[in-house]
Amino acid sequence: QVHLVESGGGLVQAGGSLRLSCAASRTIFSINAMGWYRQAPGKQRELVARMSSGDRTIYADSVKGRFTISRDNAKNTVYLQMNSLKPEDTAVYYCYAYMLVELRDYWGQGTQVTVSS
Repeated sequence: QVHLVESGGGLVQAGGSLRLSCAASRTIFSINAMGWYRQAPGKQRELVARMSSGDRTIYADSVKGRFTISRDNAKNTVYLQMNSLKPEDTAVYYCYAYMLVELRDYWGQGTQVTVSS
């Protein structure tokens, strides 16, 4: 099992930056994939960025060039650096982890990001 705790959300003006953190309760070496999803009001949850074994990363087209996913193995933490934020980035952001050995997903509690115009 793994427990995920997000932090770093908040209110920011358009064009600003935020960094989200996701702390895992176990070494992230044992986690096959981690990433960030978001859900805006009235919309489905969507992938923002994902990092898998070998540091392979994928990004949603809407955030490419603005968001960067990274990790600190020593801190068992994954980050999402968000630059040039837009009002349409407003959503609850969820940290995600996939454990192949358990064939299941884990989710954090979510952190609100609000971008004002």
